[in-house]
Amino acid sequence: MQPDAFTHIVNQLKDKLFRLALRWLPDVAEAEDAVQEVFIKLWQQRDNLKEVQNLEAWSVRMTRNLCIDKLRARKMPQGEWYPGFDLPDQTLGADHQLAGAETIQDIRRLMQHLPDKQRQVMELRDLEDYSYQEICEALGISLSQVKINLFRARQQLREALSSRQMKQHGS
Repeated sequence: MQPDAFTHIVNQLKDKLFRLALRWLPDVAEAEDAVQEVFIKLWQQRDNLKEVQNLEAWSVRMTRNLCIDKLRARKMPQGEWYPGFDLPDQTLGADHQLAGAETIQDIRRLMQHLPDKQRQVMELRDLEDYSYQEICEALGISLSQVKINLFRARQQLREALSSRQMKQHGS
């Protein structure tokens, strides 16, 4: 693979891989390091990349595995969210923005408590807009496992949000 072609791949994937790494690792510098390590590994394997059917999914999987390895090595909790990912819609009124921001904060907190696989599938599908097949390839799980994990994650969040709303409204 020529350097120009590799640069094109890096430019296509860097932001997406960084967002994923930032969700799994505790700070920006560590997420940047993880993505850089992924690209170093890709460069080292550049002659074999033509054999990879879905380079993006493969890169996501490498990023995920590297982040998990880093977390295990440091024995730190996984899945923190960071400010700035979900900015409020400026077209909504202030009261709707506040309610939306509170709901987003609730969802962030609740997602942190989901089992790892459910949280990862939900992040890839609902936040990164990956197809089911891309999630299968990225996480190395079957299509039925993707659907089950996504269903369970959404169901848990829906139930938890509903329960919180009932408590807030005194029902």
